[in-house]
Amino acid sequence: MIEVSLVKCESYDEKEVRTALEAVLEPVGGLEWVRSGMTVVIKANLVAGMSPDKAVTTHPVLLCELTKMLKAKGATVVIGDSPGGIYSHAYVNRVYAAAGLKAAEECGAELNQDFLQRDMENPDGKVLKNLTYTAYLDRADAIIDFCKLKSHGMMGMSAAAKNMFGAIPGTIKPEYHFKYPKYEDFADMIVDIDELFKPRLSIVDAITGMEGNGPTAGEPRYMGFLGASCSPHKLDRVCAEILGLTSDSIPTLTAAINRGLTSEKVEDIAVNADIKDFLVPDFKHNATRSGLQFSGRGNNPVMKVASKLMGKILRSVPKVHKIECVACGVCAGICPAKAITIENKKVSIDREKCICCFCCQEFCPKGAMVVHRPIGAKIAGKL
Repeated sequence: MIEVSLVKCESYDEKEVRTALEAVLEPVGGLEWVRSGMTVVIKANLVAGMSPDKAVTTHPVLLCELTKMLKAKGATVVIGDSPGGIYSHAYVNRVYAAAGLKAAEECGAELNQDFLQRDMENPDGKVLKNLTYTAYLDRADAIIDFCKLKSHGMMGMSAAAKNMFGAIPGTIKPEYHFKYPKYEDFADMIVDIDELFKPRLSIVDAITGMEGNGPTAGEPRYMGFLGASCSPHKLDRVCAEILGLTSDSIPTLTAAINRGLTSEKVEDIAVNADIKDFLVPDFKHNATRSGLQFSGRGNNPVMKVASKLMGKILRSVPKVHKIECVACGVCAGICPAKAITIENKKVSIDREKCICCFCCQEFCPKGAMVVHRPIGAKIAGKL
């Protein structure tokens, strides 16, 4: 049985997108599971209010054509997400408008207008034992995780697994970063969310993805394909291979592999096509990560001190490009550790407080905050 499906798609032309969607879904079971009367929630990537040409959000043509396919099956279709910021009618609808989702609404989808949030116990979670989530997901008989393929400051890659973090309301997300500051714990939290909400299908928009200073301020990169799977983690493993990224450089993949949710070896995943035909050469990632996060853990005091010291030397950190910075204050407002201050129109980062969650880098409206990889890490990476 095919576990991950890949299909070439060269543009966002409606007819080409419809043909490619049907082709990419067919090997993983298509939409045969959809029944008349079902409510299907499409969890899009709507991280910020930016136009589709910026390659930040799931493209509206894809959402429109998938909506038509689901409506033809008799389903009610709801499209939603919780962007970074206030989870409110006014703010989220501005994001919908900027991302071009009026088109999806005209195709028959409902854009979520329920901005309530609820608390839930999650006793089966590895680290996330309770959570606050977006209440509209309770309407779903099934969730389709429709992500965008991008580089990511903290997790290395943003694709299917990371997209489900949008189940957490925008203003609550920084709290989760502060609660899980270590990459491995944050990744386990993401996988806990994936396992809790269990998207029925994951699809990746990789016609035009993003490289460099992603997930919101990088450069659009033509990739020319769509991917689909019933497993967000297997889809992510294949996407990582296409981008030339190792599984241990992406903490969510490491967490999923440790739980047996996907294989570390991409050869163990049944794919309908030759992955070599989809490779994106020289993909510009944010910063390659090691499986060892230098978290200050160890079996004795000497190892703990050495681990913390290595962390300071090798760990990537957010850094301000002063030329682009306009001292707007978004970074200071969103920083969960309150490590950023602005005085005399200059941004300062307290390195002792900074937890390297890269929220500042993700939501800087000018792309002035970047992932800085220390020289020691660059040298170590070549050894």
